[in-house]
Amino acid sequence: MATKTVITCALTGGADSADMNPAVPVTPEQIAKSALDAEAAGASIVHIHVRDPETGKASMDPALYREVVARLRDTDTKLIINLTTGPGANFIPGDEDPIVAAPGSTLRRPEERTAHVEELRPEICSLDVATLNFGPRVFMNTPDHLRIMAQRIKDAGVKPELEVFDTGHVRLANQLVSEGLIEGTPVYQLCLGISWGAGSTPESLLHMRSLLPEGANWSAFGISRQQMPIVALASMVGGHCRVGLEDNLYISRGELASGNGQLVERAVQVIHSIGGDVATPDEAREIFGLAPRA
Repeated sequence: MATKTVITCALTGGADSADMNPAVPVTPEQIAKSALDAEAAGASIVHIHVRDPETGKASMDPALYREVVARLRDTDTKLIINLTTGPGANFIPGDEDPIVAAPGSTLRRPEERTAHVEELRPEICSLDVATLNFGPRVFMNTPDHLRIMAQRIKDAGVKPELEVFDTGHVRLANQLVSEGLIEGTPVYQLCLGISWGAGSTPESLLHMRSLLPEGANWSAFGISRQQMPIVALASMVGGHCRVGLEDNLYISRGELASGNGQLVERAVQVIHSIGGDVATPDEAREIFGLAPRA
């Protein structure tokens, strides 16, 4: 078990889930408020996507990221902000011509996917070291695009969180580390239970963990009903954890979560129940090798 467990809260994600649970935050104001609720419950890091306030759909609008970050920085929060760079990687081949992208494809140049990170300079941002069948679409991140993104993130002075969904992704992330594209001790996020990556099982988590570089920091999350079991397992074997409405809309079978704060509270209870303790934001900075708050 790690000395203390760092809890990340993934606030909203980009799936079409806003109509499935009214607690999913949509507007910048709602996302920022949900972040503060998560902090009050015990989260040290908030992982942030943005949504179109009118439609609730996923967005890449830099102005929305700008507003969320400004709202948080205008408070006395100690949270570590983690902005996503995942959007812009979906590809669906057309029925008539598979080379032509079908509706729902979102492919963007790597420079577009990191623009908000370079502007806003959060302490952490995600880097999805993954190409896989993600539900009905391809989530496509080529090695060359990842190298471009990693270099731009590095130049911005931001710590990348290396999101890996299967064992081959861990190997590619390790390659980026060995090439010097990741500064300092790397941070990995083991993403479990997503169709069609590694399953939310002890075997998957432990095998992926065994492939990490010696001394690497890592966290893990499970989707839906596996969210809290993975909190327990990751904490017990020396990792950190992620919860939140991006990954799970329910607090128990058939009962929708009332908000991100409730999911973080449950994670804290799970960690305490197995003899662990939860890191504060400043302790998380020390654990992950981030600079102390100014």
